[in-house]
Amino acid sequence: MRVEAPDPGARRNGARPWSPVAPAWVIVGALVLAASGCQRESVSHFRVPKSAPAPEPAGMAAMPAGMGGGMGAPGMAGDVPPPAQPTGSSALAWTLPKGWNEVRGGGAMRYATITPPASGGKVEVTVIVLPGPAGGELANVNRWRGQIGLPPLDDAALASARKHVKTRAGDVSVYDFLGEGQQKTRVVAGFTFTEGNTWFLKMSGDASAVGARKPEFVSLLESLRLDAN
Repeated sequence: MRVEAPDPGARRNGARPWSPVAPAWVIVGALVLAASGCQRESVSHFRVPKSAPAPEPAGMAAMPAGMGGGMGAPGMAGDVPPPAQPTGSSALAWTLPKGWNEVRGGGAMRYATITPPASGGKVEVTVIVLPGPAGGELANVNRWRGQIGLPPLDDAALASARKHVKTRAGDVSVYDFLGEGQQKTRVVAGFTFTEGNTWFLKMSGDASAVGARKPEFVSLLESLRLDAN
């Protein structure tokens, strides 16, 4: 607000002299106007126009439910089909020991379930096949060890634990681990890579029963061959 200087001639003309002290109503009115102006100014800072959402690129389909988190996200496992099972010359075949039974399938990655005759404890053989290296030998061996309460191995210890079985399908790495704890469990497993797939044949169960069936299981491993052979 610009304040006019007093006019010296006003006194000479009989006008009321100018006073630097403004009446109270003038001061109150000025404060109200100033506050109103400040309020309008502060509100105007928040009136930002909302931008319209960008249009989706042409040809982009909506993401299916359960797939929003990317690969490996929760909810994805039920939406992605399991890898195709190998067939024909890329599939393994074997000869069952006498009295053993086999059921094909049984899970997303399970190729077969094999059971020996019941005697002296629970024993089961699972056959799993995965495309590619499936994480590598060391990671899978340590997973088996973790399942029976054993600590992981390093590369040097893995080499010391590995045995070899020669088959018509190639070399099979064989491992034998005895779990710790009150109820002893044991794992004897074969691991092989052939025709672009990794195969796991794992016998597990009560330690004494697995030990009794180990010779027959090794004979099953020795019979491995590609299905066309």
